[in-house]
Amino acid sequence: MQEEYMRKAIAAAREAAAEDEVPVGAVIVRNGEVIATAANRKERDQSAVSHAEILALVEAAKACANWYLDECEMYVTLEPCAMCTGAIINSRLKAVYFGAYDPKGGCMGSVYDLVGDKKLNHRMPVEGGVLGEECGKMLSEFFAAKRKK
Repeated sequence: MQEEYMRKAIAAAREAAAEDEVPVGAVIVRNGEVIATAANRKERDQSAVSHAEILALVEAAKACANWYLDECEMYVTLEPCAMCTGAIINSRLKAVYFGAYDPKGGCMGSVYDLVGDKKLNHRMPVEGGVLGEECGKMLSEFFAAKRKK
């Protein structure tokens, strides 16, 4: 099932790339049903907070009529940054699965491990590398094309 949901996140990321946004997509699932899908919109919105994860959390909260998402899992193509990890922790997600590791900004194990910090009041299982090669390749190709321009 993880791959099925990650493929939906990859599809959202590809849509972002088509709009010249960094190709990151996120999907939130509750009881086997996709309740939120989002992609990066930083350029379109001209907003530093329009990351796929944040937008998916907002959409999921609306679908659940509650910000408390303890029955939900997130699938995201790139390891979340500090801002997104903080929002994920605060929304009490049940689990997070991500594709590519982010050695420059990832906060679920690469640069920091905020989710594993025992000082914080909520922790959840995290699994990285789900279709990681495909997710990483998509990002690499996007940035290679940007450098050529």
